Amino acid sequence: MLFVYLYTFLVGITFGSFFNVVGMRVPNKKSIVHPRSSCPHCHTVLSWKELIPIVSYVWQRGRCRNCESNISLFYPAFEALTGLLFVFSLYKIGFELELVVALTFVSLLIIITVSDLSYMLIPNRILLFFIILFLIERMLIPLSPIYDSLLGSFVGFALLYVIAVISKGGMGGGDIKLFAVIGLVLGTKDVLLAFFIATIVGTLFSLIGMISKKLTRKSAIPFGPFISLGALVAYFYGDSIIQWYVQIL
Repeated sequence: MLFVYLYTFLVGITFGSFFNVVGMRVPNKKSIVHPRSSCPHCHTVLSWKELIPIVSYVWQRGRCRNCESNISLFYPAFEALTGLLFVFSLYKIGFELELVVALTFVSLLIIITVSDLSYMLIPNRILLFFIILFLIERMLIPLSPIYDSLLGSFVGFALLYVIAVISKGGMGGGDIKLFAVIGLVLGTKDVLLAFFIATIVGTLFSLIGMISKKLTRKSAIPFGPFISLGALVAYFYGDSIIQWYVQIL
C-alpha cells in the first residue's frame, strides 16, 4: 500500500504543477499549453529538467538557473499540497467510485486557491468546466437523497447571494458561483457547514491581521482559500462534525 500512496503522491504533484499553470494563466485569458513555461524574471523558457515538480525547485535551490532570481515557494508548495491531498483522499475513501469525485474536488479547490491568491479572481471558465464535471459525476455517483446535490447547489448560491445583497458587495461574484459548484458536491448540510467553517477561519484571519496591523478593515482579502478549506473539512469530516454537534446539544 505504501507504493500506491507514493505513486498517488507523484501523480498529485504532477497535477499540482499543471494546476499552478491553470490558476496563473486562465485569469489572464492565456492559453494553458502555449507558450511554454518560463522564468517570470528573465523569461527564459524552462527545460524539462526545470519542470520536475518539487525536485527542480530543490535541485536549483529555489533559483532560476539562468538569472539566479529567486523562484517563489508558492509553486512547490501547491505541488506538494496537491500531492498530499490526493494521498489523503485515497486514504479516507479508498478505492471507491467516490474517490473520482474527491480528486476532482481537490483539483478545483487547488486551482481556484492559486487563482484567488494570485489575482483575487475566480474565473467563470474554471467554474463552468468543473460544474459540468460534477453534474456528470453526481449523476453516476449520487448523494443520498439523490436530489441533495441540486438542492445543495441552490442553497450554496442563494446563501452567498443574499449575503452579497445585504452587505452591498461584501461577497464577490466568484465566491457566490463557487459555492453553487461546491454545493453540488457536498449537498445541503455540508455546504452550510463549509460556509460556517470558511467564515470562522476567514474572520479569525482578519482579526489576527488587524491586531498585528498587517490588515485594516478596508483590506481586500481573497475568500477563496477559506472557502476551499471549509469545503475540504466539510467533505471529509462533515458527518462526524454534525454528529458531534448534535450530541453536545
